[in-house]
Amino acid sequence: MRKAAAALAALGLAVLGVSATATTAHAGPICNSKWPDSRDGMVRAWDGFDCQGTYLGGTQGSDPFWGDSSGAFRGSDNNRASSVMNSGYIGDLDIVAFYRLSNYGGGYACLAPGEYYADNLSDNSFTGDYPANNNISSHRWVNGCSNLLT
Repeated sequence: MRKAAAALAALGLAVLGVSATATTAHAGPICNSKWPDSRDGMVRAWDGFDCQGTYLGGTQGSDPFWGDSSGAFRGSDNNRASSVMNSGYIGDLDIVAFYRLSNYGGGYACLAPGEYYADNLSDNSFTGDYPANNNISSHRWVNGCSNLLT
C-alpha cells in the first residue's frame, strides 16, 4: 500500500514538472566530476566549495567528533567542511545527518541520497538557524531527518 501511494505521489509530482529533489543544487561541475561511478556507501567532505580544496575525508560509518583522533574525520577537519557528498547505498540509513556540535548535538542538517551533494554549505543551515558552512563537528547515517534528537 505504501509503495502504491509513493508511486502515485511521485507520478503527481512528475505531472506537475516537480521532482522530489527539486531543492537539490547540482550546479557544481567539480562535485559532478568527483561523483563515483556507482554508489559506494560513502559520505565525503571538502574544505572548499564545489568539492574542491583539501579533501577532509570519507567514510561508510558515522563519526561522533570530527575533531578527535579517531574516525575518518580527525583533528583539524572539525568545523572546516564547505561541501559534502552522500554516495551512500539506497535503503536503510541512507541519509547523512550533519551536526553543529560533537556527539550529534547543536542542531542538524541532512543530505538525502537523491541530493548527491551540497556544493556550497554557505547556502545551508542547521536546525536552530545556525550556519552550516565551516561548522560541522559530527555526522551519522539516519533513516529520516525530521525530529532527530540534538
